[in-house]
Amino acid sequence: MAAIFPLILVLIAGIGLAIQPPTNAALAKTSGSVVLAALTSFLIGTATLAVVWAAMDRTSPAALKGAPGWAWLGGFYGAGFVAVLAYAAPRLGISVALTAAIASQLAMALIVDHFGLFGVRVEPVTIGKFAGVALVIAGAVLVRRG
Repeated sequence: MAAIFPLILVLIAGIGLAIQPPTNAALAKTSGSVVLAALTSFLIGTATLAVVWAAMDRTSPAALKGAPGWAWLGGFYGAGFVAVLAYAAPRLGISVALTAAIASQLAMALIVDHFGLFGVRVEPVTIGKFAGVALVIAGAVLVRRG
């Protein structure tokens, strides 16, 4: 029961991820630049987070001093994801672009969990987890083929 609130938040965030590519693609189409569209998206996101941080959190940025080097790469991955989806969504369609992205995310998640990479708790790959990810990948192929 304790997992219901985080699950609801993740489902809502997933809705946002499904509508983010077409909104960013519209910016890219209007401006003629995928990079400018992604930058605009990140600037708006950064401004939003700054307001929320100032209003609710205010943890000192000095707290980041001890973070491992690889922990600073999250923005790089996010920028790549936003830019690639702004480019790919109008060319592939949202459902194909997102099912391909989700399939690759789940495959990588299995690897990260199995080996406990990046400090996450080790969650060994099981036949059920492997089959679930394989079904999502198969679903991505079916969505692509139409």
